Amino acid sequence: MDIRIEPGPLNGTVQAIASKSELHRMLICAAFADRPTELSVSGSPYDGCHELPNDIQATIHCLQALGAEFEVLPGLIHVMPTDHSSKPEAPLLDCGESGSTFRFLLPVAAAFSGHATFSGSGRLPERPITDLADALEKHGVSFSSRILPFTIQGKPNGGRYEIPGNISSQYLTGLLLMLPLLEEEAQIHLTTALVSSGYIDITTHIMEDFGVHVSCAGNIWELYERKTYTSPHHLHVGGDWSNAAAFLTASMLRKDQFVICQSLLPDSPQGDRKIISLLEAFGAETTVTGDSILMKSGSLHGTTVDIDETPDLLPVLAVAACAAQGTTHFTNAARLRLKESDRIESVAGLIRDLGGTVETSPDSLTVHGTGTLRGGTVNAANDHRIVMAAAIAASLCEAPVIIHGAEAVNKSYPTFFEDFAAVKGAAHVL
Repeated sequence: MDIRIEPGPLNGTVQAIASKSELHRMLICAAFADRPTELSVSGSPYDGCHELPNDIQATIHCLQALGAEFEVLPGLIHVMPTDHSSKPEAPLLDCGESGSTFRFLLPVAAAFSGHATFSGSGRLPERPITDLADALEKHGVSFSSRILPFTIQGKPNGGRYEIPGNISSQYLTGLLLMLPLLEEEAQIHLTTALVSSGYIDITTHIMEDFGVHVSCAGNIWELYERKTYTSPHHLHVGGDWSNAAAFLTASMLRKDQFVICQSLLPDSPQGDRKIISLLEAFGAETTVTGDSILMKSGSLHGTTVDIDETPDLLPVLAVAACAAQGTTHFTNAARLRLKESDRIESVAGLIRDLGGTVETSPDSLTVHGTGTLRGGTVNAANDHRIVMAAAIAASLCEAPVIIHGAEAVNKSYPTFFEDFAAVKGAAHVL
């Protein structure tokens, strides 16, 4: 799908959709809990699975393959947990393009069923899994292949699990989610420093909601007490700071642009709430009223951003850098080459296609901002965050922006263009 975005200011109010990061983890914990769980979701009402982000659909379908049942109603998801006494034989888990689904459920499915087949599409078969697979293999899980599709056999045992912390925080999340399903006690030892630690905060926070407490001493992670998942009966999924970042950034790009984002909790465990302080580093001004946030344009200037802890924010922050006067350096970005696209190069391509100036290195991106962009045609590179960044960049442009492959936004935010239109964004399907 190709979309044409007309230049012009955005004004209005957007309610943040339910956090994809929180929802993945809640669905998994609920699927293995002792009783049903009701999850209430913010943002545009979900009236069926077709309106859920593709990544969340992938997690639901995989959990259904493991025996859980789901009912999706407007604003609610009811989860009926798996029956531990009657497990499906050799379930097929199609993870789509979702790295979270794949890396979270690989250890979990191994511990629960001991036999499962995994498949995936897009760039998912290319994304790193070796260290997680090695850790599981050393504990009794065999792999038919290390490249999707593959089949696993054998339940993981207890003991010491060793994984690096600098490849993906999803490795640690997957192993943590597995611990309550093991028959034996286990510890997870990180062999390097942990990256994107904010995502682990989300994991441990939600596990605690389900009665499982995780302790961390240095680089060693384990359960505080041996417990299984206990349903809290009802949980509210917080607003998604990662996706709301597009509209928060849009609001500060022009002095005549005002977009209020609602349903964002300042004390959220989501690490991407740092978008506020990062935009303030460019000179934006913040107004907070309850759970509503307005970013206003100030005297915008270049800055230096260590993107290591907030890698999903690079595309929209690069657009913010174009709105600023001067040079912005994004550092510690090497892991972004392993996302849905090579996100260093796809962001650089976005900026160049719109007439901006940018330089790349193996682990950095440098943007030379002038306060304006020309406009042009952008290849979304099958990356949802490139689509959103390109759409909000149009308000900086002199000419329209055409986005090739705009359907990639369905991965995390299928109602993005509806919300874009609600704040007077002019988007037309070609």
